[in-house]
Order: sequence, then C-alpha cells, then structure tokens
Amino acid sequence: MTVAAPERRSTATDEGVLTGEAVQLDVRPAGAVLRAAGAAIDVLATLLVGGGLVWLAASLSLDEAAFRAVSIAVLVVCLVVVPTTVETASRGRSLGKLAVGLRVVRDDGGSIGFRHAFIRALTGVLEIYFTLGGLALLVGFLNPSSKRLGDLLAGTHAQMERVPKLEIDPFGVPAPLTAWAATADVGRLPAPLERRISAFFRNAAHLVPERRAGFAAALAQEASPYVSPIPDAPAELFLAGVIALRRERDAAALELEAARMRSLEPVLTARPNGFPER
Repeated sequence: MTVAAPERRSTATDEGVLTGEAVQLDVRPAGAVLRAAGAAIDVLATLLVGGGLVWLAASLSLDEAAFRAVSIAVLVVCLVVVPTTVETASRGRSLGKLAVGLRVVRDDGGSIGFRHAFIRALTGVLEIYFTLGGLALLVGFLNPSSKRLGDLLAGTHAQMERVPKLEIDPFGVPAPLTAWAATADVGRLPAPLERRISAFFRNAAHLVPERRAGFAAALAQEASPYVSPIPDAPAELFLAGVIALRRERDAAALELEAARMRSLEPVLTARPNGFPER
C-alpha cells in the first residue's frame, strides 16, 4: 500500500495509567477547569457548614476564650476532618466531584485510602483556602494530568467518570478487502489508535475532501506497523477494513469467552461432593 505523507502529522497524545502490573489503563484525567468547578462546590459547601457551626457557637453566649477554641475546632473539622472522612468513605468522591462527575484515584488506578485523603485535605488548606485556589490552579495548569499540589504529594489524580455516550455506526469489511481479511493480523493495533480511527469515520462526513484525505493518510501511516500484511488499497479503504476486522474479531472473542463461562457456570456454582445443604 502506498500512503502519501501528509503535510501535517497528528501529534495527539493518549492519556493512560500504568498499573503496578505494567498494564496500561486508558482513562481520562480531569482537566483543571473541571476540577476547579468541583472544588468551588466543595468550598461553598464547607463555608456554609462552617459558617452555620460558628453561628451556632456564637448563639450559645460563650466567653471569648471558649468561642476561639470552638472556632478553631470548627476550622479543623471543616477543612481537614470532613474532607478526609468523605473522600475516604466514598473512595475519592465529594459533593463537588459527584456534581461534575469526577473521582480521585491513586496513580496506579486504585481507590484512595485514609493516607491519600488526609494528605490532600491537609495540603488543600494551603493551596485552596490560604491562596484562594490560586496555587492549586497554577500547579494544575502546569501539570500534564492537571494535578494539584495535594495530588503530587499523595500520589493521586482525578479522572472523569462521565464520558459521552459512544454512537456506533458499524460497517463490515469492505468487499475489495474480503480476501485480505481472511489472513490479516490486526490484533496488535493499540486501543487508543483504534478509537481515533473510529472517531475519524464518525466525523468523516463533516470534513472537506482535502482534510479527510490528509487525516486518512496520517492514520493509515500510523496503523501500518501494527497490521500484517498491508493490503494494496487507498488509505481510507485500508482503515475501514482494519477497524471493521478488529471489531468483528473482538466481538467473536467476547462471545467465545461468554460461551465458555456459561458452560462452566454449573461447575463454578455447584457445591462440592458431600457438602451438606444449609
């Protein structure tokens, strides 16, 4: 296949999380603006709760020393204890994160614990409240994963849990590539690249012919090292064959796995021989 080199090659990067087992998890880290919106909701809720508690303490006619002690206790509870408890109990979610669809997780993709939540809450007093969010925004905009200082110290990051619904318009392997599809190997095609090719076909109808041909050539050149053999076909036809064949084989593999699990279900759910009924 001859693929013309495009004038401008795509430089899009794929975000992911590398687990301790060296497994790449494809997740979407939250942007700094979205994180700021969630933090603003959390700060507003904290101010309302803290203000209510201080007003309640003021209505008790306490002396000055007792009122100061109660005010300090309210600050510690609202700024450190409550955020730590909420994030630990909810595994990384707070009121603001729930509203905007975020969750804080460890850098390896696992759920955060008390240590992570405590470090984040303690650091948040400085970077969110003392600097009015300025330090958190600055660090978030400078960090590729939009981490704030508390995330850097705790080893965490925020990821998006609400993703747009994927609209699928499936098509089969093009007729000119039917013979090629019988022996082609497309299993090494990376999942992020596969999604980019699918996105190209979803948006291809809205592109002008020159841009459409350029994007198709760039994607075909990027996918060629992962496909064997390379068919003698135009770039867009080649991409259509690769994405359709990959989808059909993935669907067949999932169906085979489901069939095997169904066949094993009686064995997996049965009681051992001689095990009493209880």
